[in-house]
Amino acid sequence: MNRRRRSQGSSTRHYPRTARVNELLREILGEELERIDDPRLELVSITGVVVNPELTSAMVYYSSLSGPDRDPEVLEALAERRVRLQAAIGKQARLRRTPELHFGADTGIREGWRVEEILKEIGPLPEDEPDEGTDAPAELDREDAGELDAGELDGGGLDPGELDRHGEGMNDGEGMSDEDGDGPAARTTD
Repeated sequence: MNRRRRSQGSSTRHYPRTARVNELLREILGEELERIDDPRLELVSITGVVVNPELTSAMVYYSSLSGPDRDPEVLEALAERRVRLQAAIGKQARLRRTPELHFGADTGIREGWRVEEILKEIGPLPEDEPDEGTDAPAELDREDAGELDAGELDGGGLDPGELDRHGEGMNDGEGMSDEDGDGPAARTTD
């Protein structure tokens, strides 16, 4: 009656099963697509797969360097090879059932290309001119002039005594001796 429990060590999965299956199917389909000798699929790559939770069907997204005008040809070629692609999944993946594959163009990549083309048309943006000859923010100017106190510089708001109590060793005196006068002990804040 004693059943062994699985070790919760390195085999613990922190992401859903469908995400793992999506990635596995993408890899299998990408490798199988490279083996297919079809000129319509030469410039096609699998960009993503989304399986439903029951693993009965999967949407396969592809990208083609041929462009959107060749989508009908690519979709036709993928539909003709669907059975072969599903067989490759059945052989390589340990799944109870092989999901039925459906294909579609990855519009995200195309939209990215479109945005990139628009940005190229616009050209580089003119650089902003600094206001009245200053090229640094006002806060940096105050720091250079010595107007900021130590709390503002480190952002912590703790004085050195508090840092010392928290184990930072700021005022413990160790390593603070400086014979030549150019090290940390020679620096002062006003």
